[in-house]
This record gives sequence, C-alpha cells and structure tokens, in this order.
Amino acid sequence: MDLRQVEYVVAVVDHGGFTRAADAMQVAQPSLSQSVRRLEDDLGAPLFARLGRSVRLTDAGEAFLGPARQLLRLAAEARDAVASHAELRTGRLDLASLPTLVADPLADLVGAFRARHPSVTVRVADASTAPGLLDMVRDGRCEIALTDSAVSAEDLEMVVLGDQELVALLPPGHPRPKGRLVIDALAAEPLVLTPPGTSVRVMVDSALAAIGASAVVAVETAQREAIVPLVLSGAGVSVLPAPMAYAAEARGATIVGLEPRLWRGIGLVHRTRGLSPAARAFVEIAVAHPV
Repeated sequence: MDLRQVEYVVAVVDHGGFTRAADAMQVAQPSLSQSVRRLEDDLGAPLFARLGRSVRLTDAGEAFLGPARQLLRLAAEARDAVASHAELRTGRLDLASLPTLVADPLADLVGAFRARHPSVTVRVADASTAPGLLDMVRDGRCEIALTDSAVSAEDLEMVVLGDQELVALLPPGHPRPKGRLVIDALAAEPLVLTPPGTSVRVMVDSALAAIGASAVVAVETAQREAIVPLVLSGAGVSVLPAPMAYAAEARGATIVGLEPRLWRGIGLVHRTRGLSPAARAFVEIAVAHPV
C-alpha cells in the first residue's frame, strides 16, 4: 500500500466515482482503477461494490476510509514539517567554536543569521582545542565549528574566512616598548596563558620555540574570561586575539603588536555532505561576512 493508492480511494469517495476521481487527480481512469484493484488485492478485501457506473463503499471500505483520511492528513503534516525546516521556518542549528572566537567573529555571524532566520534556534558549544572541535563535527554533536584554519581536517570541509592578529596585552603601568614587542622580549615576560594545546598557546609556544625560548608562565588558566582581569590586576602579560585585547584597552591595559606579527587563520569546518538547510544558510552568511 502506498499513499497514492490511498489518495485514489478517498478521491473516488469524495468525487462519487472512478471517472470523476480520475479527472480530479489528473490521471487516466484505467490507471486509477487498476491501482485501487491492486490495493484491494493487497488488503484481501474489496473496498468498493461496483454497480454498473455507480460505486459504493463496502463494509471493508467504510472501515478503511477513516484511517485513510487520517493517514493522508499525517502525510501532509510530515511534508509541511520538512518544508518548514527546508525554508528555515523552524529548526535548530548546532555550532561549536574555540572560546577565543565566540565574541568575535562568531557573535556577529550568529546575529546576522538570526536576523535573516529568526525562527531557527542556535546552540553554541565550545571545545578548548581545535582537534576537539573537529571531533564534535565528526560525531555529529555539531554541524559547524569555528576554528583555527591551520588545523588538519582532510576528511572535513574547511571554509577559510580570514585572519585574526594576535597582540600582546600589557598590564596598567607596564613600560610600553617603542614600536612592537619583539618575541625575544616576550620570552622574558611573566605570561598569563591558557593550557598547552589550546589555539593561542600553540601559536605563542611555536613563536618562542622558533628563537630557542619557552614561555615563562606566571598564570595558566583554562578560563578565558579570567585572562583580561588577571592582566589588569598585574599578574602578567598575555597574548590575545586583537578583538579580545581591544575590549580591555578601555579598562587601562595596553595593546602592543608583536614582532614578528602573529596571525591566526579562521575557518568554518563542516562535513562534506548532509548539511541541514540551516547549516548551509549559516555557511553562506559567513562567506559573505569575511573576518
């Protein structure tokens, strides 16, 4: 039994005969009659008593008609639900991001997405490392992750959005260098950093290793929101994405560029196929709003 056969039966009842039902359904009358016959064979009972040119429901047909109408209503609801989702009239989008990318650029991207698709709910998760984000995409916990574009993700699709500069954040009263803060000088500073393996920490450790140095870690914290207050309290110097650092400038911290300059590529990672309409729409918005 398929939905088309059920539709034919209901049409015969509603239109008072096979010929009028065929006209209404825009199908040849013999084709409609044969389809109903096959359904009757499958069910093991006639649904119509055929009396010349007139037809009436049998007892089995009467029993079938109510559930048939309900089945067609449920099918219509299912189609409407899928259409609503496809047209982004409803649904949910699961995203994940490195914590240092949530305020910028993720917040702006989510805002642009919600302005265009206000009926879609957005859930944002995070992971402390880029490999952790990739695992979240692979196992389906999220559809899209905002991460460091340098991460290796050969089995996933990477959409590069742009670059974000990393800068030094100096506590109030710290002597400001002339020009940029060279990496050699950064190596001598007590630093406030996230744990090893996190995105910014990897870049700082790599830059210091390139000159044969290592970080002098004064405070190590996985709580990104604590870094700026720690620097402002005089606990040490930190290295942050420029958007995060600029937010601290008004509170008395000093921002200094690094020499050589450190840039972090930013990208969206997602599976190569099977994206929801909401996820596809988010990617389109992100591509149209480069970092």
